[in-house]
Amino acid sequence: MEKQATKLISKVITDNADQMQQILDIGPHNFDVGVREIRILGRDCRIYYTNSLVDSSILVVMMREFMRFSSENEKNVHVFEEIKQHLVHQQVEEVTTLNDSIDKMLTGRIVIFIDGESTGLCIDLRHYPGRTPQEPDVEKVVRGSKDGFTENIIENSGLIRRRIRDPRFRCEILQIGVRSKTDVCICFLKDVANPGLIKTIRKELKAIDVDGIPMADNAVEEFILRQGWNPFPLVRYTGRPDVAAVHLLEGHIVLISDTSPSVMILPTTLFHHVQHAEEYRQVTASGALLRWFRFMAILASIFLVPLWLLIVTDHLLPDFLNFIGPNDKDYHIPLILQILIAEVGIETLRLAAIHTPTALSTALGLIAAVLIGQIAIEAGIFVPEVILYTSAASIGGFATPSYELQLANKMVRILLILAVGFFHVPGFMFASTLFIIYLAHVRNMNTPYLWPFIPFNPTGLFNIVIRRALPTSVIRPSIVRPMDKYRQPAKSKTK
Repeated sequence: MEKQATKLISKVITDNADQMQQILDIGPHNFDVGVREIRILGRDCRIYYTNSLVDSSILVVMMREFMRFSSENEKNVHVFEEIKQHLVHQQVEEVTTLNDSIDKMLTGRIVIFIDGESTGLCIDLRHYPGRTPQEPDVEKVVRGSKDGFTENIIENSGLIRRRIRDPRFRCEILQIGVRSKTDVCICFLKDVANPGLIKTIRKELKAIDVDGIPMADNAVEEFILRQGWNPFPLVRYTGRPDVAAVHLLEGHIVLISDTSPSVMILPTTLFHHVQHAEEYRQVTASGALLRWFRFMAILASIFLVPLWLLIVTDHLLPDFLNFIGPNDKDYHIPLILQILIAEVGIETLRLAAIHTPTALSTALGLIAAVLIGQIAIEAGIFVPEVILYTSAASIGGFATPSYELQLANKMVRILLILAVGFFHVPGFMFASTLFIIYLAHVRNMNTPYLWPFIPFNPTGLFNIVIRRALPTSVIRPSIVRPMDKYRQPAKSKTK
């Protein structure tokens, strides 16, 4: 990607003004970029800013301060030092190039050029348009915090730092995209996270050479992981600051992308995507029970419909369980075709619900349930069992905490249905085995995707099957190779 040549700030302020006008085209063609010409202590100064990204109230106060001390001081003082000293803001830095000045100004800072000075001043007055933190829609809990990430990277890092008040907590910011210059923040605990993993992620981010990443976190994921056609999620997305803080304490790395209301957690395994914050907001026994129900729902979303189709088509049920499947005379359309039509219909209804205004969503549900479902059964297009089992599988998919994993499981379910429809028992066995082998070969930043099941780790597997209480969870998960493996060093030393 071709980059602009570096241009130094000139001591002649009119030269800087001409360059800024040429690059930014300030005026009617670029209305949200502004410039204010003022005279301070006998020197011409120009203040450049972006209207939509700065806090104008602070800018007004700052200019009022300029006017005040300019009228109260003599003109033979050191102008640059005086202006810098009287900037009523905590974040002030010097810039020496026009490129750097423009980049900072377009992120919401203001830049001041002073006649006779080859160094400019940059003040952080960013005030991004956005919304207040609120609980994410897909990660709601009965008890617990109701705040969530927003599209503002500054607020998001603050929500995490509020929960981890450790001087070893690091927020390293980078800019990605030659044109978009999107801010991406790498968050980690310096004495816990594996330094090799941090180095790898930092290297991958710096190697991204593209004009822009308006899709933010998803574009970053595609660049650093290169998972191709693999449908299973290799990073965990979360909109909850408490979930991000928990993973940071375990030794994971969190990536925050500006303009995205969710953060990326990596590296992760398959079992990171089946856990939910609600399990940790309840007592240990209740949390474990919720986790088991969720596991059963996820397994049902994958295997329930293919197993039912296999049992019915191959007549594998004993006589006393014949009520589970329809009789051959009950339908005219092959069952596999009915199931595929139902899968397409349910997915289409889900997409329609996303694009339907909230006020009309109830009407959409009534149409789907009464006009489509009931009439389709009475017309003989579906047998009731098809609607029952496909609906149960869809509910199991909605119980999956990770939306990305839900979509991947849906693809696996359809493939298993096709394998059963064409090859019956051998097809189901072969497809299921191939599914497990494929997951076992997936690696995420040198992390086995099925850990702790493959390779087998009894402690890690126990922590997944049984939700352990925090006082008994002394050791951090070994899969992230943390530098400090103890959560509670004092307690671990006494044992």
